[in-house]
Amino acid sequence: MDSPGKPLIGSLSKAPRTPVTPNFDHALEQYKYDTSPRPYPTRAAMIKHHQHSPRLQRKRKLTAAVEASPAKKSQRISSLDADEILHQQSSKSVRGRKATKDAAETPPPKKLKRPSAGYAPPSKYSYLVNKLTDSLAPNLICLFVGLNPGIRTATTGHAYNHPSNLFWKLLHKSGCTPRLCRAEEDGDMPRLYDLGLTNIVSRPTKDGGELSKAEMDAGVAELEAKVALQTPEAVAIVGKSIWESVWRVRHGANIKRDQFRYGWQEDSERMGTVTGSGDDWPGARVFVATTTSGLAAGMRPHEKEEVWRKLGEWVEQRRRERTDEKERLTE
Repeated sequence: MDSPGKPLIGSLSKAPRTPVTPNFDHALEQYKYDTSPRPYPTRAAMIKHHQHSPRLQRKRKLTAAVEASPAKKSQRISSLDADEILHQQSSKSVRGRKATKDAAETPPPKKLKRPSAGYAPPSKYSYLVNKLTDSLAPNLICLFVGLNPGIRTATTGHAYNHPSNLFWKLLHKSGCTPRLCRAEEDGDMPRLYDLGLTNIVSRPTKDGGELSKAEMDAGVAELEAKVALQTPEAVAIVGKSIWESVWRVRHGANIKRDQFRYGWQEDSERMGTVTGSGDDWPGARVFVATTTSGLAAGMRPHEKEEVWRKLGEWVEQRRRERTDEKERLTE
């Protein structure tokens, strides 16, 4: 291939054809060696042609736009940078048109639904021996009411014993207990810290979704009887669904969204009230706390801690007051 910029020394060009003759010498005269240089465009012509190319004009516009930007007055784009940007913009445009076309032709994928745990009859876990018992004592500071024992809790016989359950951590962080207790210490809670543990439903399940509303509502009357018998100062409902059952039984309807709130409830909602006898009792105050189950993801850990902290502050205060009262009596 000829090198650009160098004239061709010689080239073969076809001369006007002469009549065919048998003479060999005349046949050779049909061709001659052209020694004239091949005409090449001058450098000035090539530069002029390049300056008017559409690609160079686009680069100039892009460079001028960036240089005119107030945020990039000191920045200068080289010819190579402009080439790269133009290439990226062109590629994005092509990909964008292709993606739009594919999106228009392809239907949106269907979302996969997670299998929800429905009601499980008692026969499903009839093989389990529920070893969990209530931790109760008279005149407790607070009685904690859970939903029902899980599989691990039922088999070990210790409350809130699943590793993902936050009950014992929240109990300590809120101030209800001065240290982090273990599930194996559940039976010592009344003696150590004047705290009790029970559930609204006694049969074990994998999670609360396997219980029916009917059996939860049926457990309300038994819970009221326990509270009236043990007379704790307060009852802590560990989970929204438990309070919903208590509300349904008391008011004959589901609780509305604007009627529900975490924390201390109205004084009219006290539990275990005893009237019409010589030993009337006003009942225990009710505090609705968040669920501690690791399967419930409705609230973040710090939001749960904020709710539990309100209960912990009250428990700490009552424990100090009881301690001071005991000291005065022993003096």
